[in-house]
Amino acid sequence: MSLKETKKIAENRYQLEITVDGEKFREAIAETYKRNGKKISVPGFRKGKAPLSFVEKYYGAEIFFEDAFNLLYNDLVEDAITESGLNVINDKMDFELVSISKEDGVDFKVSLTTYPVIEIGEYKGLKAEKAPVKVTAAEVNAEVNAMAERNARMVSVEDRAAKDGDTVVIDFEGFVDGVAFDGGKAEGHTLVLGSGQFIPGFEKQIEGKNIGEEFDVNVTFPEEYGAKELAGKDATFKVKLHEIKVRELPEIDDEFAKDVSEFDTLKDLKADLKKKALDRKNKAAEEEVENALVQQIVDSIKGEIPEAMYENRLNQSVEEFAYRLQSQGLNLETYLKYTNSSIEDFKASFRPQAEAQVKFRLALEKIVELEKITADQKDIDEQYEKMAADYGIEVDKVKAAVPASELEKDLAVGKAIDFIKANAVITEAAEKTEEKKPAAKKATTAKKTTTKKVEEKKED
Repeated sequence: MSLKETKKIAENRYQLEITVDGEKFREAIAETYKRNGKKISVPGFRKGKAPLSFVEKYYGAEIFFEDAFNLLYNDLVEDAITESGLNVINDKMDFELVSISKEDGVDFKVSLTTYPVIEIGEYKGLKAEKAPVKVTAAEVNAEVNAMAERNARMVSVEDRAAKDGDTVVIDFEGFVDGVAFDGGKAEGHTLVLGSGQFIPGFEKQIEGKNIGEEFDVNVTFPEEYGAKELAGKDATFKVKLHEIKVRELPEIDDEFAKDVSEFDTLKDLKADLKKKALDRKNKAAEEEVENALVQQIVDSIKGEIPEAMYENRLNQSVEEFAYRLQSQGLNLETYLKYTNSSIEDFKASFRPQAEAQVKFRLALEKIVELEKITADQKDIDEQYEKMAADYGIEVDKVKAAVPASELEKDLAVGKAIDFIKANAVITEAAEKTEEKKPAAKKATTAKKTTTKKVEEKKED
């Protein structure tokens, strides 16, 4: 193989002229004949037994040209790119055949897209503010209450009528003009009153009814109802109420803490929740600082970024979204139908995000280049171990899926962010204070407010 010429034909676009000599091409033809010759019939020979020279004489000298060239193509282009020193983007290549013959070999051209050459502004001494981080007792209590909600149990109620918010178990059958209609009957159906699960007016008429009661529910189907034969029609449902249930929250005390966590006391549970909340908020605040700093560099980028980079990022975003849908038992085609959207509109919605991500990465890669930032083997090995633990698979499988060269680039980019932060001026933003409301006139209200603040202070 020989890289005959490297020619710039446009910004971030190059054409490589590549040749392969006759000997190499003839070897590829022989290999192609070896793979496919058994399928070929030539008069005077048993199927697959005709020598190459007879096959070429009968079918034409070019019979194996295409397959032989395809056999060589990928390696030829890959070697040419390496020899040219170009940093190529994974994009569609334009192909042009110059000449091909068994004696002289092949001469062809490919046009491809390269990474842009960009310039960035100052990236040392940048300024950013970090938001103050605080976790209040109210936030901790809200998390405890959420845990209680998740551990609530359903209990039956027998001493009162059904009311809004109750969960009821009912039988029902619907009739229009005295005739039962398809899909209007169920037994043992569970319904939360006030959820809006049924057509307007249905759930409200169950309120005030007691267990064991049988009654009629009279409603009118909406004009835009999905089943056209029922749209706008008056209907009567024969209903029987079997059970009334309510959610019962556990008592929030030390026993609750033991049941839902590894802690023996509610105080220890709250302390752990507060620590985790602080960690989350600190991480979020740090990420905001990083984004603010890198955005300043992104805004200073000069250079033409190829459309292919945006398109690749767009496709990756769509693939990631489709994968998340798949994990939920859906697919992208169904999602697009539900949202009445085309794939073109869907991709377009990712465009701003894709542009930002591409520029973000380019800015960091430029700093890696300027500061000669690298990741050593220890960094790479540790990252492989972490990824294996995160995905619950063997390290060797991770290494097979993720090339070390790609991982090294990602780690270097991460170090570039650390470099920017280490050389930035980061200050703590002043905490926002809410405007004080006038004190309440009633002493009882003031007393309750003060008590609440004391309780929150204790929780802090």
